[in-house]
Amino acid sequence: MTDPREAPSLAEHGAIPRDLPPPSPLAPAADALFLDFDGTLVEIADHPDGVVVPPGLPALLARLSDRLGGRFAVVTGRSLGALEAMLGPLDVAVAGSHGGEFRPAGSREVHALAAPLPEAVTTRLTAFAEVHGGLLVEPKPFSIAVHYRRHPDALPALLACASETGEAFGLKMKHGKQVIELSMPGSDKGSAVERFMQMPPFAAARPLFVGDDVTDEDAFAAVTALGGAGILVGTLRQTRAQWRLGGVTQVHAWLAAALTPDPDLHKENSPA
Repeated sequence: MTDPREAPSLAEHGAIPRDLPPPSPLAPAADALFLDFDGTLVEIADHPDGVVVPPGLPALLARLSDRLGGRFAVVTGRSLGALEAMLGPLDVAVAGSHGGEFRPAGSREVHALAAPLPEAVTTRLTAFAEVHGGLLVEPKPFSIAVHYRRHPDALPALLACASETGEAFGLKMKHGKQVIELSMPGSDKGSAVERFMQMPPFAAARPLFVGDDVTDEDAFAAVTALGGAGILVGTLRQTRAQWRLGGVTQVHAWLAAALTPDPDLHKENSPA
């Protein structure tokens, strides 16, 4: 659920709130699908390491990639190392650290879309977190997140510190679900989607991005500009997405429907 204190971050998107029904089933020959992880494929937990991964999720992702002819990717704020620690090795296309880490399907080579985060940023925010009750700091290769879920009273000071740090080091600041994140330029989900869409087999497909948080808005904007659409997960709010799914359970149901063979296509391919 979106924190009411995040309203300023949401308002800057300038979008009209929408509550439209979910899109029709995916077109395997024409669509490309991009999925966020936390809040989309798994429920958000108080601690990033406390997320419960459904047993069949890795197999589901592999099946989706196969169903879409490889036009599928997970685009997450987690680092690739943290993601694979939860899901195991992934053969699908994936972008981590909000797009800072980029890896095509079938490859173990990670391409950086941004410069590494300066160590001084981690040092500064870690010191701030210790002084303010032990806020959870989550360093990543190209960004750093500070979670205030357990210390909501620290938010005003955290915003001030993050804003000052962002200006000093030329970083982007995003206000997500009870988390403030600073990231290097080029490390955003929209940049990752655009990079994928320049590559086969994604090129010329209709891109769809499914995500729940403010950090997914860059991707919603990117897919819309490329002739696709965003799908918001969770509570209705201001967004660049065109459609909405109610929560993680509804996302899994929609994906399961996407994997169901099209009976009309089956008839067309059946022998006379």
